[in-house]
Amino acid sequence: MITKYVNWGEAKVKLTWKRENQLPPRELITSVHGFCFKDHNLLLVNLNHRGWDFPGGHIELEESPEECFKREAYEEGYVTGSCSFLGYIEVDHNNNPLWDENGPYPKIGYQLFYRMDINQLHEFNAQYESGERILINPHEVIRYYHDWNELYQEILEYALRQK
Repeated sequence: MITKYVNWGEAKVKLTWKRENQLPPRELITSVHGFCFKDHNLLLVNLNHRGWDFPGGHIELEESPEECFKREAYEEGYVTGSCSFLGYIEVDHNNNPLWDENGPYPKIGYQLFYRMDINQLHEFNAQYESGERILINPHEVIRYYHDWNELYQEILEYALRQK
């Protein structure tokens, strides 16, 4: 478990990585993300207006979190594969004076993380929100992902140990 305080806009938010086997309540899940691997390389997608990132997004109405991640990995990176749940980042707004109880996010929410072992790289069509994909050595991720932090590093290292 590792905790980091980050500035989100004008607010300070507490983020804590937790390796868990059980999903949090669905209504508190704010997004689903993951690390996708092919032959020991990590997939990154170049998201329009955001730069290099790992796949992820918001759950649609009838989706499970795993289905969401698989959809996002396909839409952003045109990959499919088998997934395993790694855990989540708890996003705690308790010390955020700007948190709005009528806003879209709960006071304590969760960003779920999965590992995908890619079994198929599909033709990349750039029809959704990414313009390109690359497979890189996972230890070089900081060269591409400008907002990389110690929480992501901890999750990546954990994902690399899972087979």
